[in-house]
Amino acid sequence: MASERQINVGGVPIGGGAPVVVQTMTKTETANLAATMDQIHRVAEAGADIVRVAVPRDPDVEALKEIVRRSPIPVIADIHFNHTLAIKAIEAGAHCVRINPGNIGGEEKVAEVVRVASAHGTPLRVGVNSGSLPKHLRQLEFEDPVQALVSAAVETVQLMERLDFTDFKVSMKSTSVPNTIASNRRLAELIPYPLHLGITEAGTKWSGSLKSAVGLGTLLADGIGDTIRISLSTFHAEEEVKVAWEILKALKLREKGPVLIACPTCGRLQFDMDSVVAEVERRLEAYEDPIEVSVLGCAVNGIGEARHADFGITGAKDMGMIYSKGEPLKKVATEHLVDELFKEIDRYYAAGKRVQRDEHEAAAARAWLAANEDATAMTPERIAAMEAAAAGSDEEAGGVLESMLAPAAPVEIDEAASPVAGRRFTRR
Repeated sequence: MASERQINVGGVPIGGGAPVVVQTMTKTETANLAATMDQIHRVAEAGADIVRVAVPRDPDVEALKEIVRRSPIPVIADIHFNHTLAIKAIEAGAHCVRINPGNIGGEEKVAEVVRVASAHGTPLRVGVNSGSLPKHLRQLEFEDPVQALVSAAVETVQLMERLDFTDFKVSMKSTSVPNTIASNRRLAELIPYPLHLGITEAGTKWSGSLKSAVGLGTLLADGIGDTIRISLSTFHAEEEVKVAWEILKALKLREKGPVLIACPTCGRLQFDMDSVVAEVERRLEAYEDPIEVSVLGCAVNGIGEARHADFGITGAKDMGMIYSKGEPLKKVATEHLVDELFKEIDRYYAAGKRVQRDEHEAAAARAWLAANEDATAMTPERIAAMEAAAAGSDEEAGGVLESMLAPAAPVEIDEAASPVAGRRFTRR
């Protein structure tokens, strides 16, 4: 359920049906202007829509003025404990200010911040996390941590409404994935304001990415959440942005750059697919279009599993094939698969996004595929043929099925070169 209300952060709409907004937070000391601006440019290039900077001291406020002026994306000032810094950040031009009413010094001080924010037309992010619940909810936290989070968030919303301020988004985070999911589901039913999602203190790039994907992905799939931040223990904020985009792309909520499809490998693998996939992923970073590229480790199921891909490769020990939208384009020596794949992609763009097909090379690729695929595998193509035949007479259907399941012609295998005894083909 998308939030009813919408706010605007430096020209970026959040909530009310707007696309899910990606944000991150700089890891630098904000007062270090050069380092902070360098990181902001990196996260903006990675796809961040908004960036947040910590403002714990007055020198950070001074730097904030210049950061706001020079940043290519809107800037949020992150404030804790000191409400005067929140006021100074608003006056410095921050596009939004994050405060936690529970640690800012009481309702009076929150009211001071709200008055200044209202006068400047500056939206606020308010909310709670599992590490900073109000004292009167501490016991409830032990008994029902989800309800404790929801109660704290609702109290924050009620405070903002008493102050006649509605230009805000709400954040409610926990280190627990199940608690984050359950509490945001409850809160989404109770308030109309935009929701900022995150798993607080999620962990390392590996574990934190997984926890964030599970927690945020579940909520986003439910239609809950208007802006997200991935919280990883890394000094490279752009990594958080990349993970956020992969989550949104996986759910088809937003598109940015290529989508890579790669099989998980198995005992049929006959070439060094791990390095091929890594190289394809790296080279795809140069492309901005949401093109789909597939890498399959063998021809056992033909190309049916990824026939929707704009381009793909499937390989064997010495030879592989490049295809587009399920149709073979050319067979290629394994060591040239990646280079030839990108030649085809570049030809596609040079021709105005039209696939360039040489029928002679395509015919050779089809012959290679027919010789290498499993003749008994129930590929999508074969299943479609069976369904078509079933629509005719039973006799015709039986004949088609029999022909499809007939054994392939025997192939001479050099046992000394068996995949079992050394199946990796190294391209370097």
